[in-house]
Amino acid sequence: MARIPPDFSFESAALGRGLARVCGVDEVGRGPLAGPVTAAAVILDPARIPPGLGDSKALTPAKRERLFGEIMASAQVCIAHATVEEIDSLNILRASHLAMERAVAGLPITPAHALIDGNLIPAGLKGRAEAIVKGDAKSLSIAAASIVAKVTRDRIMVDLAQQHPGYGWEANAGYPTKAHLEALLNLGVTPWHRRSFRPVHNILYQDISVSD
Repeated sequence: MARIPPDFSFESAALGRGLARVCGVDEVGRGPLAGPVTAAAVILDPARIPPGLGDSKALTPAKRERLFGEIMASAQVCIAHATVEEIDSLNILRASHLAMERAVAGLPITPAHALIDGNLIPAGLKGRAEAIVKGDAKSLSIAAASIVAKVTRDRIMVDLAQQHPGYGWEANAGYPTKAHLEALLNLGVTPWHRRSFRPVHNILYQDISVSD
């Protein structure tokens, strides 16, 4: 069954209601054991939409990189993060929403309406946003945001992998792969690991008896 590409219908409907500027918002990084959660907000220029936009998870790394450059060159974009400390103190859902709110607030042009990937609207965006389940596969603006967030976070994790080798972050982006979990046991917990996530918490707080 052929995949139906995202389109501009959600944006057009909002614009048709008199909402002057519409942004798409998505986040990446809820599932990893390490690193920030990253969000992007994108206002596409209807006359300069890069061809080939789609759900970032369905694109090859090379296509994501190409589209990232085209989005940054043609659209209004803001990228924002929630830190590991914020994830641990707030919980991952609230931290993800905080990153989304920061991304929308940081846009150079204030949007009248936001299209949010998922089924929940961040508290700070209520009243001027709508949630779209699987929005990155339905809305071009959300698809663009998903690509920007994914490429940005992957680059962050590659950089962090140079500082903390052995965990495979350059390949697993901090997700709990077998190799990452084994490295946690063998190398220990870094400052970039999320202590509120069970595998990390268990390693930090398990009772280990050491015998001679």
